[in-house]
Order: sequence, then structure tokens, then C-alpha cells
Amino acid sequence: MDYKSIFQNSESKAIMVVGDIMLDSYIWGDVDRISPEAPVPVVNVDTTEDRLGGAANVVKNIASLGMKPVICSVVGNDSASDKFFSILKKRNIDSQYCVVDSTRKTTVKTRVICGKQQMLRIDSEQTDEISEETRIKLQNNIQKAITEQKIAAIILQDYDKGVFSKKLIEFVVAEAKKNSIPVLVDPKKRNFSNFQDVTLFKPNFKEFTEGLGKSCRKNDSEAIFALAKEFMQKQNIDTMMITLSELGIFIADKDHYVQIPTQVRHVSDVSGAGDTVISTASVCYVLGFPIEEIARISNIAGGIVCEQPGVVTIEKEQLIQHI
Repeated sequence: MDYKSIFQNSESKAIMVVGDIMLDSYIWGDVDRISPEAPVPVVNVDTTEDRLGGAANVVKNIASLGMKPVICSVVGNDSASDKFFSILKKRNIDSQYCVVDSTRKTTVKTRVICGKQQMLRIDSEQTDEISEETRIKLQNNIQKAITEQKIAAIILQDYDKGVFSKKLIEFVVAEAKKNSIPVLVDPKKRNFSNFQDVTLFKPNFKEFTEGLGKSCRKNDSEAIFALAKEFMQKQNIDTMMITLSELGIFIADKDHYVQIPTQVRHVSDVSGAGDTVISTASVCYVLGFPIEEIARISNIAGGIVCEQPGVVTIEKEQLIQHI
């Protein structure tokens, strides 16, 4: 298969991302002593950096894989959102469909990294559900984006930070159905069972078992398939893709499943790997790959980004070389 040609022909396609955006802030430094004030390391700061995180990291991955991202989200009216919009502008990513809500706080995750080791993470966030007024504004923006852009797929990227509610999910799925747009979901616990009538559903194994309230062994593919099949039928989901960390990726439709084993890699940091997997899966789906190939390529992409510290982006040429 000529992957290079297939990926190169994808640039006119747009993927909408709806979800919880974050600003990933990094402090890079060195440690050579313990503080005399408390038994903690003293970090000598070398550099600082702000990156797109959460649903915005999915946006960044889609862009780096050669498709046009369309982001629909909610941010606060604060310095973090200023930085967020500035980064989007530098990357030529349109932010016109985002809603600024002055009553909310933009999520910021600050990581302190020494060498390749993350030493500390500080979260500043607001996780209560967005107001009805803000939800309606966001819904209007989503509807406008669908009308104005040639949307090939919609990703619902949930981090339980307040953007999603049952009403918003039902609205997006209905609009997608009206316009024959596939919907791919990366869920979290709060709205796990509210995602119905979607194309692809991608929890990790912990989210999957906790969301179902049932348990099974991670290495028991038959048991996973039985649970996945029952859930897909109940929720009217076409495809279930479950990331199994060191055991790879499980993918199934209602008739059969495949488990793609992980490739042996030096894991530096798993931050953002799930974002990379859903981004890659969505791009592969839009490009028309069968489910086995979607899982295989997404598994490779997730493994590549785990080799680097911090939340990083998969590059198209890098992925093509590996697959």
C-alpha cells in the first residue's frame, strides 16, 4: 500500500474537534541538590514552554498528519486563553468557533521536567459543567462550522472538564447524522454512557471497565470482546477501540475483533498518547482504512510519542516511515 500517496491526498479534508482544551505549560531544568527547607529537589530552571493540550493536542496532531482541524471549545477570559489563542495563530489554526466564557478558568497543566523525568505536575482547572448559555453558544458555533467547513469527521474529546453534557452530546450526534458525518469519541467517566449512535468509541482499558462497572483481565481478548459487543449493541456504536497500554490496542465491530500487540519501545512519557491515538484513528478512518489497519497505525503512532518527554505531536513523515 502506498501510504505516502494516501496521506498526501488528505490535505483538503477537515476534522472537527469538540472538547476540553488545555494549555500544557512546561518547566525544564536540572537538579543538583535537595532543598534545605524541605526534603524536596531544587530545580534550576533552564527553559519554559507552553503547548496545546487536551482537545487542542488532538487538533495539533490532526494538523501535523496533514488534515485541516476545526476546533470548537470553551476557554476562560484569562492569560492562559491569551497564550492558547496565540499558539493557535502561530500554527495557522482557526479559533473562530471557540467560546470565551469569562466566568470560567482555562485549564492549565504545568509539568516540571528534569532530563527526561517528570518530577511534578500542577493542575489549575475548573471541572463543573458549562452554563446553559455557554452550551448554546458552543452549539451554534458547531452548527456554523458544519455549515461553513467541509467536515469529514467529528471527534468528541472528553476530559471531564465541563464542556460535555448529555444535551451537547445529543446535539452534536444529531447534527452529524443530519449531515452524514462520522463521529469518533475519546470518553471519560462522567459522560461514558451518554455517547450513543457514534461511529468509533475509544476508551482506555481502565475507562472501559469502570464505565461499564464490570471487570475482566486485560489480556483476555474474548472477555473484552463479549463486554464490548454488549456495550456496542446497547449504545448503537459501530466500532470499539480500546487501548491496552503495554498490551497494544483492541479493536472490534459487532462481528469480530482484532488485538494489535504493542511494539517494544523505550517509554519516556505516556502523556498525550491517547490524543495521538484518537487523532491518528480519525485520520485513518477518513482515509478509508479497514479497522485492523486503523488499529495498527494508531498503535504505532501512540508508541512513537511515548518515546519523548512531555506531550508531543506525531509527524506525518515520521508515521509513514514507521508504518
